[in-house]
Amino acid sequence: MFVSQGSKPLRLGFLPETDCAPIVAAQELGIFKRYGLTVELQSQASWKHVHDKIIYGQLDAAHAPAMLPFLIRLGLCSEAANCITGLVLSLQGNGITISRQLWNQGVRDAGTMREQMWKDRHKRIYTFGVSCPLSSQYALLCGWLRSPGSPPYTEVRIDTVAPEQMFPLLKLGYLDGYCSGEPWNSVAVQAGVGVCMATSAELAPMHPEKVLLVREEFAQSHADEHERLIAALIEACALCDDPRQRASLCEILAQSRYVNAPVDCLKPGLTELSRPSSTVSSGAPSIQNSNIPIFQSLSSIFSRSRANEPAAAKSAWLTGRLFEFLRWPSRPAALSKVFRPDIYRRAVGLIPSANIKLQTPNTKANAKLQTSNTKLQKKRPPGLVSAI
Repeated sequence: MFVSQGSKPLRLGFLPETDCAPIVAAQELGIFKRYGLTVELQSQASWKHVHDKIIYGQLDAAHAPAMLPFLIRLGLCSEAANCITGLVLSLQGNGITISRQLWNQGVRDAGTMREQMWKDRHKRIYTFGVSCPLSSQYALLCGWLRSPGSPPYTEVRIDTVAPEQMFPLLKLGYLDGYCSGEPWNSVAVQAGVGVCMATSAELAPMHPEKVLLVREEFAQSHADEHERLIAALIEACALCDDPRQRASLCEILAQSRYVNAPVDCLKPGLTELSRPSSTVSSGAPSIQNSNIPIFQSLSSIFSRSRANEPAAAKSAWLTGRLFEFLRWPSRPAALSKVFRPDIYRRAVGLIPSANIKLQTPNTKANAKLQTSNTKLQKKRPPGLVSAI
């Protein structure tokens, strides 16, 4: 039993995406309170709001893109600051969605996407969206577009767009496609506006997607609260991976103060699907008599396969992508201090054994992450010019 210390509420920011489920579950189901924590949840419109409020002390912790603490350490967003994470909140869960217009023009995969851009190279530059610069979404999108055997030179613009703006901008024609977390792929598909072409479960299985971001100073000065916060979220992550809980989680997340999306659009991000032979209707939301493919899984992994551990392999995947983008000759030593497994282990020690079954190291999961690392590194033919 943890006793509240009566301090000010912890200000915890989150992005309105399906993978904020552990944070919402911990609040709604009283898990934070069981750890003696009073938490004030604050929805953030974009990664930039998360960045600024963490840097300037307006948030104590935040649900953030896994690349963000590295970008902040390097000062690539604005001023540099020492930010860390002791918890990975989720793996994978992204999708690449293109406009229905491109599908109607014959785009069926990355190769035909590049062919279409090549045909139109003297007319226009195609524009895609990601929610955070140099993020896992950026890596997935670039890796998908770099398909072998496609025309050798294609210029594409990649803009940073707030997650909930992806769908309306696609609908209005300002974006040709995007790589995003859920539910924004499902929203576009079910509205008949977009087609999901690929998922991160296929392109980079088990890649780290979201983390609990804090300033290093906060982790030191509020070590006890920080570790109890992580322990509560580890419990909540395990709950989010329980299929029996997913229907009620969707109902909670659909509320306007959280993700504010239809329940049916939230389900794919919480439901593990095998790849079916059926297809999605061109007249969405119906899924009958169709010819548009459903891809393997848009579901996030919240707990299984040791998802929550800020392990070296996850850090290496992220920094590998970062230095592929920046083409720097070496990795600054400061980046090795971003993922903090020592804090994670202390937090695990606070969890009553009856509340959660922690898994043994999963060598298969690590192998999958290494494989996805190699796949994205290989997809690197010259000539793709990307601009943020």
